Amino acid sequence: MKAMIFAAGLGTRLKPLTDTMPKALVPVAGKPLLQHVLNKLESAGYDDVTVNVHHFAGQIENYLSEGPGIAAEPGRGIHVSDERELLRDTGGGIFHARRYLEGEPFLVHNVDILSNLDLKAFAASVRPDDLATLVVSPRETSRYLLFNDDMRLVGWTNIKTGEVKSPFSDLDVASCRRFAFSGIHIISDRVFSVMEKKEACDGAFPIIDFYLKAAAEYPIRGYVPDDLKMVDVGKLDTLSVAEDFLVNL
Repeated sequence: MKAMIFAAGLGTRLKPLTDTMPKALVPVAGKPLLQHVLNKLESAGYDDVTVNVHHFAGQIENYLSEGPGIAAEPGRGIHVSDERELLRDTGGGIFHARRYLEGEPFLVHNVDILSNLDLKAFAASVRPDDLATLVVSPRETSRYLLFNDDMRLVGWTNIKTGEVKSPFSDLDVASCRRFAFSGIHIISDRVFSVMEKKEACDGAFPIIDFYLKAAAEYPIRGYVPDDLKMVDVGKLDTLSVAEDFLVNL
């Protein structure tokens, strides 16, 4: 089973820690964030994992070379998708790692997300015809993905500014179901041919913007787990929250 971990970000909200290390190696409860995600993936059966790198890329490569995760079968294991020359954002990062991800559906997981999500149950929920399935929740935020009653993606909104993005010009925002994205999704490998139609794939582009372009033609669906608990380790003040979360997980 294939997965990708987004570990290339600059981690600016975790400064000054990220002045000397990548966000992926920031320790929480005695282990780097990257290790927590690797452990979760391995326990769910993911044995072919790609990690993208940019900020302090060499530190992540050195850490991975020490063999901290993914007890792989021959020919599988951990791959590094090198973005040193250009930080490609989430959509561009996926396309850049295409050679490692093609061949089957793959899971994408942000390195700074810790959760109680049952990855096996999530994978079992995916409809084979869907281009992507996104883990979402009703948590409070200012930016929401919008879904119809069948949980098909139809748009995005920022409730503070009133901005709406949608491929549907007649979208009735008030009738939509509103959920926050978790940073965890499963994507069909058909996505690469669709990206070639919708994006300038040699550069940087956000995956959510791509999903919003593709949603009119291709089913992209939301998955709402029961009792999802998660921590986005994005700021210094969330580190202690994350440690408490792991202790009580």
